[in-house]
Amino acid sequence: MNRALLGAIVMATIAGCGLSLTVALLSVRLDVAGYSAHAIGLNTAAAGIASLLGAPFVPRVAKRVGIARLLMISLAIGGLTLLGFTLTQDYGVWLILRFIMGMAVTVLFVLSEFWITTASTSDRRGLAIGLYATSLGAGFALGPVLLAAVGTSGNLPFFIGTALFWGAIVPLVANTPSAPLLETRSRKPFWMFLKEAPVATLAGLLHGAIEVAGIGLLPVYALRAGASAEQGALFASIFVLGAGAMQVPLGLLSDRLDRRKLLLVIAGLGLVGALFLAVVGLSSLILFEVVLLLWGGTVGGLYPVGLAHLGARYRDGELAGANAAFVMTYSLGMLIGPPLIGAGLDLVPPSGFFLGIAILIGLYLAVAGLRLTRSAASVTAG
Repeated sequence: MNRALLGAIVMATIAGCGLSLTVALLSVRLDVAGYSAHAIGLNTAAAGIASLLGAPFVPRVAKRVGIARLLMISLAIGGLTLLGFTLTQDYGVWLILRFIMGMAVTVLFVLSEFWITTASTSDRRGLAIGLYATSLGAGFALGPVLLAAVGTSGNLPFFIGTALFWGAIVPLVANTPSAPLLETRSRKPFWMFLKEAPVATLAGLLHGAIEVAGIGLLPVYALRAGASAEQGALFASIFVLGAGAMQVPLGLLSDRLDRRKLLLVIAGLGLVGALFLAVVGLSSLILFEVVLLLWGGTVGGLYPVGLAHLGARYRDGELAGANAAFVMTYSLGMLIGPPLIGAGLDLVPPSGFFLGIAILIGLYLAVAGLRLTRSAASVTAG
């Protein structure tokens, strides 16, 4: 692994730890304050709105400012935003702060993923993205563990999150000379990438809905099921840890198979797992945690396999545009997923959490399966 690739991965991992700690922390604090799961999901979705609005502009700004410099600015703003949460408990202000943080995180993921995709070779791209996803998953898993260790009350967890965001600047500074350059800028609109590669881009949407709801609402699921907030934070860690553990094997597999078909298999297994978890619940804690780990590993493959598919298809400015489109669909998933899944949790507590996810996966399978069927029919006719 070259130094540039390693530096980008370390940076994203540290920031991911701070992000996951924050997402779980805010959900618990809002639930303790008496807000509904729907309201908590809406607060989580504010970051998705920010990403949806900001992602199209990231490649353009990065071309002018520079990738490394823009990444430093985004990490600095992310840390400052976390400090802002310690100054007030007002729900409306927290929505605004969540929006600002969403903008900063959007820059982080669009550019770090472009960096990693560009720094990897075509025959090892799936592996490189798998390593990135594994490291990022480890950071995401560590965040809730830190939260469980320090507790959810007081300002200390916010200070820890700020330190992690600012600490992620260190490996970035060390690798600034290795940062890639954007030579061209894609002029394709967002919908064109969705039209050209729907199975991959919609995988980003589905992953955004499941991942953010899993990290943000699993602690609430635990509370509604009669468990503690700390147990819920550990559920979120198990979910993310499972996703991280499977990324390298799935990355290697995606370098050898048709990535579109692999995405359908991943979604199908994710549907079965969600239904199983809805039925089993916490009646058997060990079984629940084992299946949650495996299920997290399965649905976690949607993001890196979809991203690797785009990396094989596009180059330079168009690749940056495709990455931005992928983050936009992921953000759209963040926007629609948590409120819908949270509403399911309110309507059918607690199994509605997993039933809502199962419905979303079923819709993806219907759309993606139809697309692949039409593509196969077109090739046969040709």
